[in-house]
Amino acid sequence: MAFPGLARRVRDIRDRISHHLALGGWTHSVRIIAVTKSHGPEAVRAAVAAGLADVGENRVQEALVKQEALRDVAVRWHLIGPLQRNKARTVVGRFALLQAVDRPELVVELARRIGAGPVQPVLVEVNCSGEAQKAGVDPALLPGLLDLIRSHPVLDVQGLMTLAELTEDESRQRHAFRTLRELRDAMTAAGHVLPELSMGMSADYAVAVEEGATMVRLGTLLFGERAP
Repeated sequence: MAFPGLARRVRDIRDRISHHLALGGWTHSVRIIAVTKSHGPEAVRAAVAAGLADVGENRVQEALVKQEALRDVAVRWHLIGPLQRNKARTVVGRFALLQAVDRPELVVELARRIGAGPVQPVLVEVNCSGEAQKAGVDPALLPGLLDLIRSHPVLDVQGLMTLAELTEDESRQRHAFRTLRELRDAMTAAGHVLPELSMGMSADYAVAVEEGATMVRLGTLLFGERAP
């Protein structure tokens, strides 16, 4: 059996999420996005068997191959990695949620490719750690990007996403997650409806939950170390 003990790990993680929600004073639920990057379709099947309905992929081509191999599996697909503008035509209508929309030219291209098709849910990725190498819109430019997305009704922006700095310093992790939550609250006050906060991965999801995450993206904790 692929990934033995996965169901037990999922139960343990759900218990930890409940604990950290309580520590943060939150009462909402948190969705686990099973990140299957570098694992084969069997990882998706194992995740579904363990009770997870959401699967995240970093790479467009890898995701599309798995989708073709798993037509018989009911799962919500999330694209959580960077999206190049020239791949926009290949992703519309294929993912329940595009989690890394971060620049005006990508917004315009997605809207063009969707055309008269079904509305595409998206999250806006924000660079809350200030690292130059990281994707994500600068927090100061977030209002303008949200306004642009709202001008394209075929895009439904449902919230914000971020990646914290890769560090064991919990205070720096917390700063990134709190920054995203505060940005969400400020944008909500300005009239945007942004219920989702996708933040936290295997190494820092507990802190993200305490800061208000509604989605956590977990790979290593569920499936073990990935191939490069």
